[in-house]
Amino acid sequence: MSSFRDKFYMASGYAAGFCIALIMVIILMQIVGRIFGFIVPSAEDVSGYALAASTFFGLAYTFHEGGHIRVTLVIQKWGPKARFIQELAVLIFGLGLACYMTFYCWHMVYESYIFEEVSHGYIPIPIWIPQIPVGLGMTALAIALLDDLVAVLRQRTPSYQQHESDINLEEI
Repeated sequence: MSSFRDKFYMASGYAAGFCIALIMVIILMQIVGRIFGFIVPSAEDVSGYALAASTFFGLAYTFHEGGHIRVTLVIQKWGPKARFIQELAVLIFGLGLACYMTFYCWHMVYESYIFEEVSHGYIPIPIWIPQIPVGLGMTALAIALLDDLVAVLRQRTPSYQQHESDINLEEI
């Protein structure tokens, strides 16, 4: 089961990386187009959508790998009971916030689909299509938070703390 979750988070990270590569390809196409006198229609729109997708796809992977900013200088000095309470409170709050955001991201996709909103670029792209990765990314983050909340409740080390020992406080 753990390997499935790891593959899920890795797939989210790969999706984020793919979107970054897509942005690079679009920008290169624009540069070549300017040199040879043609335009890439809706390039700004598509690269903006890819930027949003890469941001939201990267949330779960970054959280799982411990890449989000944590104030470890203070937390490391606490005892096990205080740290457990702090981790539990933060994960519950984060999960609540992620679930709230996930609901409204999918609601935004639904409303864009119902109202048939389209982009205003050269190519009229239905807005709900580039909004789907935002909903998927928030769903993945909520799953990652729930996964680590369950780990903390079971007295296990959450995934984001596994790389915490790599930080050397004496170098800071």
